[in-house]
Parts: sequence; structure tokens; C-alpha cells
Amino acid sequence: MNFENLLVTIENGLATITINRPKKLNALNKVTIEELNTVFEALEDDTSVKVIVLTGSGDKAFVAGADISEFAHFSAEEGGRLAKNGQEMLFDFVENLSTPIIAAINGFALGGGLELAMSCHFRIASENAKMGLPEVSLGVIPGYGGTQRLPQLIGKGRAMEMIMSANMISAEDAKEYGLVNHVVSPEELLPLAEKIASRIMRNSSVAISAAIKAINDNFKDGINGFETEINEFGNCFSTQDFKEGTSAFLEKRKPKFS
Repeated sequence: MNFENLLVTIENGLATITINRPKKLNALNKVTIEELNTVFEALEDDTSVKVIVLTGSGDKAFVAGADISEFAHFSAEEGGRLAKNGQEMLFDFVENLSTPIIAAINGFALGGGLELAMSCHFRIASENAKMGLPEVSLGVIPGYGGTQRLPQLIGKGRAMEMIMSANMISAEDAKEYGLVNHVVSPEELLPLAEKIASRIMRNSSVAISAAIKAINDNFKDGINGFETEINEFGNCFSTQDFKEGTSAFLEKRKPKFS
């Protein structure tokens, strides 16, 4: 797959997407968002891909925000449409993908960059990473799900402070808050992502997809996550992966999931 602003590799079930606009600190512009949507759709349909890692090029930024020059002169109507289309095309789409996505935050993750990382299923970071939602310093608020996902991940009070102060936090603070799971040196970041991915790939992709749906439904208005869990749990019993997993356990061998 060839893209203007992305590098994509697939090896042994692991797809790595690198946002490649280093001169712009990998800022999200319209083309990049469209390309990310395209590649995530393609990888979701590729049954050989079991895990996706998302990172940024260079050693300075994961994604340093949205490309402000593209919307600085938008009207209120255009701004609302920008947020709605972005959430539908990328951020909500990523969150609900059935293929696990690990955000490997290798530097600044600000504004839309942090919102993109938060839409991934979980996050790891390098020691030099800085995270924040500085939108109020520009006279606007986070528009790609930041006001919703950040409180879910770190709690209302801390999210309020981060958003209202527009301050960045360190990788260690992000770990303490529960925003990222692990913090390692820059050199160890992608190897750690690959190590976690290899652990995930040993397990049933069908079951993992069901777990993602059940967990996400807990945070959706009007949906009972417990009911989703019950239904998805029951559905697993009809799958070949369940038969293989339970047979392997009883036979004291490692499962070979299809």
C-alpha cells in the first residue's frame, strides 16, 4: 500500500502504520485522515493481520496536533462538520475496529494527536513523550472526541484540569494517570509494541474482537455493556476458536487458532 503521508508494513500478522509528515511533526491534515481511514479499513478486512501498531515518524512527535492552517478561517457550521466527519471517518472508526490497535507514542501527542492515540485500544509511550489537549489556547475545544475519551481514561477532575489549563503532561504522569500502560526508552518503544502484539496474537482473534465490542459498549449511551458481554460470551461457544481453545486446554497443548 502506497500513501502520501503514511508508511505501512505487514509482517507475521503485525501491521505497523507510521504517520510520515516529520517536517510538520506528523500533524493531521485532511489527506492524512483520509489515508488513515483507508488503511484501517483495508487492514480490518485483511484476515492475516492480527494486531496494528500506530506510531509517528522521527523522534519528535507521534502527532503534534491537527493542521490548523486548514481550518483557521472556518465558520461555525464548517467547524461542526469538520468535527463530525473526523470522528466518523477516523476516531470513532478506530475505537470500534475489531483488530487491536496499539498506539506507540514516540514524542508529542497533542490535540488531535492525543485524540487519535486515545481512540486506539491502548497506549504505550517513550520517555520523551509529551501529551496534552491545548485547544482552549486557540479559542476552541477538542473536537475529535477529546472531551469524552480523556475523562473516561483518567477521570473527570484530571481531564478538566488538562483541558482547561492546556498544559502538557510527561509520559510518567500519563502512566500514573492511566493514560498510557507502559513507558520505555525511545529505542525500546517499538520492540515493546511488538512484544505485546506477539502475546495478543497467541490468542483467539474472534474472542478478542468480541471483548473489544463488549468493553466499548460499556461507554456508549443507551447500550447495556453487561448485555453485550452476555451475548458475545454466548456467541463464542459457536466458534471454531472456542472448540480449539477448550480442546487444547483439556489436552494440555497450545491452541492453534484459525
